[in-house]
Amino acid sequence: MSTAALNLCNLPPWAIASRHFNRQPKSLEIQGVRQANRLLFERLEEEPCSVKRATIFNDFMDVTFQLHQWQQQKSAGGRKSLKNSYLRFLRGWMFDSNGREGAVLKGWVESRFGLHPTYHEVPIEDPHSEGYFHFLVQRMRGAARTSAIHQQLDVLYEFTQYELQRRFPDKDHFTLYRGVYGFEEHVILEKFDKHNCLMRLNNLNSFTGDFERAWEFGSRVLKTEIPLAKIVFFNGLLPTARLQGEEEYLVIGGEYEVEVMIGG
Repeated sequence: MSTAALNLCNLPPWAIASRHFNRQPKSLEIQGVRQANRLLFERLEEEPCSVKRATIFNDFMDVTFQLHQWQQQKSAGGRKSLKNSYLRFLRGWMFDSNGREGAVLKGWVESRFGLHPTYHEVPIEDPHSEGYFHFLVQRMRGAARTSAIHQQLDVLYEFTQYELQRRFPDKDHFTLYRGVYGFEEHVILEKFDKHNCLMRLNNLNSFTGDFERAWEFGSRVLKTEIPLAKIVFFNGLLPTARLQGEEEYLVIGGEYEVEVMIGG
């Protein structure tokens, strides 16, 4: 997978993208985020209820990024930049992962973890291709809609990781599923047998924990083991946020060993 020379993580991009990481994952941390938001994580430690922890997180984001003050802005652009928070981008992804919101989220993964996207409306062969230029345009137009969206997503990722570690202290992986009609967004690197292969997934992907639901999105279902460290968001994280996408997980890509299940 094409990776950047640098990222903002505790591991290099090539390691995060590798099949070896997925087999034996390590904790991932975006540099400085937990330290800069120390008070949030100290408050979370004191709260045993996950629903109340989600409320603490939402309140913290509102205050830190002034999201609740959008009505007080005098200009339409100022109101929009605060109103279009991380929740707006999550909803946009769930509606269309190849839209502007999807470009911003893929761009955030690229900047933080160093993994270039491989697909956004069209295949992206490398950072010098026309497809990558189109992705950059969409990314810039989407990011212009809000204030400090990358920093908001940084805190969201660290909160997701905190919750996963707290709720599932003995787990390293989830078995997740992704419905597809073809492999335009993903590249088969090596075939092991008729149904199993090594696949390069896009730098950000939607998966579900519901096997039956995955069939609603394609004629094939990709089944794989996802390291918890590569989960950016899951739908049960913020129960009061009114997000669509039951059992949906946002997963960082790279090289995955995948079972391809074909419908009868």
